[in-house]
Amino acid sequence: MFSKACEYGIKASIFIALSSYKGVRVSLKAIAKEINSPEAFTAKILQDLVRHDVINSIKGAHGGFEIDNTLISSIKLSHIVNAIDGDAIYSRCGLGLHTCNENHPCPVHHKFIGVREELKLMLEDTNLEELALDIKSGTSFLKV
Repeated sequence: MFSKACEYGIKASIFIALSSYKGVRVSLKAIAKEINSPEAFTAKILQDLVRHDVINSIKGAHGGFEIDNTLISSIKLSHIVNAIDGDAIYSRCGLGLHTCNENHPCPVHHKFIGVREELKLMLEDTNLEELALDIKSGTSFLKV
């Protein structure tokens, strides 16, 4: 459903949020290792997240990536998805066809409309804090 970049962006944001709660800035290298992503690819994803004000980048010897603790609860999963993949996830064809629409539907078009609506609701109702706290409590995990 999400692009690989978006999957990495979500995982990176959760990891950065967890580290920010501890008062720790994390390096590109640490993030890439934690989410099992190539560093160059991770750097591009993090740039998108910084550009869309999801995370902060601090330069210098004690620099790294962080999220202001007071903002973690206001960052919705939809912000991260939009920063990486844009909003096409809410409108593209479920089968990847370019000409799928109401007048020329693919076989899953009408069923997929509901799936997209539910996905949008979930992304808009889920914040980064709840995801980070699930990791912290051990009720969910970021990697195997």
